[in-house]
Amino acid sequence: MAETFRLSLAQLNPSVGALAANAAKARRAWEEAKAAGSDMVALTEMFITGYQTQDLILKPAFHTAAIAAIEALAKECTPGPALGIGGPALVDGRLYNAYYICQGGRITATVLKYHLPNEAVFDEKRIFTSADVHGPYMVGPLRIGTPICEDAWHPDVAETLMETGAEILLVPNGSPYHRGKPNLRLNLMVARVIETGLPLVYLNMVGGQDDQVFDGSSMVLNPGGQLAVQMPQFEENITHVTFRRGAEGWVADQGEIAHIPPIGEADYRACVLSLADYMAKCGFKKAVLGLSGGIDSAIVAAIAADAIGPENVRCVMLPSEFTSAHSLEDAAACAHALGCRLDTLPITAAQNAVAETLAPLFEGLAEDTTEENIQSRLRGVLLMALSNKFGEMLLTTGNKSEMAVGYCTIYGDMNGGYNPVKDMYKTRMFLTATWRNEHHRDWMKGPTGEVIPQRIITKPPSAELRANQTDQDSLPPYEVLDAILEGLVERDLSVAELVAEGFDRATVKRVEHLLYLAEYKRFQSAPGTRLTQKAFWLDRRYPIANRFRDDS
Repeated sequence: MAETFRLSLAQLNPSVGALAANAAKARRAWEEAKAAGSDMVALTEMFITGYQTQDLILKPAFHTAAIAAIEALAKECTPGPALGIGGPALVDGRLYNAYYICQGGRITATVLKYHLPNEAVFDEKRIFTSADVHGPYMVGPLRIGTPICEDAWHPDVAETLMETGAEILLVPNGSPYHRGKPNLRLNLMVARVIETGLPLVYLNMVGGQDDQVFDGSSMVLNPGGQLAVQMPQFEENITHVTFRRGAEGWVADQGEIAHIPPIGEADYRACVLSLADYMAKCGFKKAVLGLSGGIDSAIVAAIAADAIGPENVRCVMLPSEFTSAHSLEDAAACAHALGCRLDTLPITAAQNAVAETLAPLFEGLAEDTTEENIQSRLRGVLLMALSNKFGEMLLTTGNKSEMAVGYCTIYGDMNGGYNPVKDMYKTRMFLTATWRNEHHRDWMKGPTGEVIPQRIITKPPSAELRANQTDQDSLPPYEVLDAILEGLVERDLSVAELVAEGFDRATVKRVEHLLYLAEYKRFQSAPGTRLTQKAFWLDRRYPIANRFRDDS
């Protein structure tokens, strides 16, 4: 009989800081692997602490407790399969990102990370020390090499492990989602397989942590780069994989190939998962949001209903004298279709009271955006009052286009604890609304069918802060604005390069000016789901006081 090795892959959702809960989750995975007759169960990078910890890991009380939790797991998880789990290591006073192998009641190997990512959302050089490359370790008959996450994005660590006797590569990850990430990972891991000739296990965590969403999408590749196992995206899952040793080395049995959804669905699910996890991990069960009758708040309401259930979502319509009848009708129709509660709190009386209070100082001055912003801020005050009184987390609803150019009111519609559409441009909001109306998935807690009325999708967007107002009174058409922003933000293009692509120079310069001018608003904005590689927060860090303008 051919020699076999059974490996259980635990694609799970840890919580940052929840050491006991994460350890209990690891223990349950180990017990499931034991019941399946596995030789080893593998969990993901920094699993015991959750990921990313940012500077929390530097706190001695925290990293000491995390290491103790792994040592306790090593003693508890025996007899049975080996346990691989990520966590911090302290060696000669230096802190490392480590992967522990626990067998027979003790830790038998500690692999330390070599390549520390220090770009985009990662600051690992700030908190960890880079280690030397660790050689392979033995589990039963198998010599396993473990490049930790970033270590597998470069060829050197995998090649060193192959040269020092590794027979398979096990890569534990904390790799957050952005558009196109599954294909990027697949291509890189195929490259590692082709370079080394070894089968490779890519194991990624799942779940939301602040702005980042870890999407799982774990996989097993056989020599030659053939996909043997594809685990699902955005779902907790434990998969058992059998490897067999043949004349050419170890090969994984063919297993399930889960479907990886296209970008539109993946983005929407990322928003749903990140909101659900952010609320659960911060201790909130219910949410409240202002439902205006516009597309942005309608999509956020749908995301919230799908994330925590419509019975846990309060929508509030806050009409002023400028609110149209169709906005009232559309908000009511959307809340009804989603099955969410809708309350109506007119702001006219409060608006008049503020105007009367300010009248002695504003006398003789024409009305301008000041009066418009007062409306938005009054709505923010009322929504925060509901949040405080009922313990419901306030959701903000501004899209990336608005956040980019400051078409949002600080201390007004920007109030709130989380914004699931913060990294979604306006033009994509329309596509998302149409997609949600046409599709329903088992992971959605909201209802099937059309949940965003068609008029919300087709009518001209408006803040309705003055008579007959539309967004295009102040901004270029969204298809133009978003294309310019995509060039300035996502591609870091110059003004001259965008003009060369056919855009009007004056329009590009105006958008650039608004982009830089709004940095102070974004600095104070709520966190939100990261969907791109240039999300506003950790991906793109610009100074608030900034006099630079591109004159090219």
